[in-house]
Amino acid sequence: MASYIKETETEIVLTHPRDSSTSVRILKYGATILSWKVKGQEQLWLSEKAILDGSKAVRGGIPLVFPVFGKSEGHETSQLPQHGFARNSVWEFLGQVESDPLTVQFGLGPENISETARCQWPHDFTLIFTVSLPSEDSLSTSLEVENTDKQPWEFNVLFHTYFRIPDITQTHVEGLTGTQVTDKVSKTNYAGNEAKITIAGEVDRVYSSPSTPDSVAIVSGSKTLFNVQNLQNLKDVVVWNPWTEKANGLADFSPKDGFKNMICVETGSVSKYQTVAPGAKWSASQTLKSHL
Repeated sequence: MASYIKETETEIVLTHPRDSSTSVRILKYGATILSWKVKGQEQLWLSEKAILDGSKAVRGGIPLVFPVFGKSEGHETSQLPQHGFARNSVWEFLGQVESDPLTVQFGLGPENISETARCQWPHDFTLIFTVSLPSEDSLSTSLEVENTDKQPWEFNVLFHTYFRIPDITQTHVEGLTGTQVTDKVSKTNYAGNEAKITIAGEVDRVYSSPSTPDSVAIVSGSKTLFNVQNLQNLKDVVVWNPWTEKANGLADFSPKDGFKNMICVETGSVSKYQTVAPGAKWSASQTLKSHL
């Protein structure tokens, strides 16, 4: 294996071939990206009390949501835990698939999930999660979903990205005008026409577009911190920040004022279920670009 890919029993670390200060660290449990550094600076928020031993989903980084977002009462996924089983299962490291850009893959199938999850969602499937470093300041992730069953089935997908930011009160999100908003805090639905989405309390919203957004920006003051771009098959964007009360109620959220330095901007397909036919594949991807 190339010297810029390091594997341990529990993790994979990629270092950019042209810049050793750019790296990404991936936990095999959940295929969860724990760290993404650009010029040596951390770009993702990870709770100081994040549990990395496989006993529960990781609080922070980029957890993978599949085959359900949240809980879906009355649907065949309703017995599954919140956000499904992908983030709670140990993925197989499939190795390097490209050198330029440096790219690795992880795989998950029925043989990798718990018996409980298998009983709760008894479908045959293959997931391939791809992580690459296309440049010194960007990170790309993609997920391929294949139905290896004899019947069609439905699913949600989400990249649950926790971005690290300097100050939530000075941060806003751009690029989500012309959307329909499902606000889970106020329990309302409305047209998303805000050019700048600011955060001044608990936020838990799904912004749904008729087509995939070109780019979503996370901005601090007048400076763009991140672009979420090159989106494929990801028409929904979740914006989440727990704020004070919710953060205090999350045992693995630390420090308790950590909400001031994070914002989740999560691309996915969650407002409606995707259906994949037997033998068919569906894929989605995103690129995160940092502006240091």
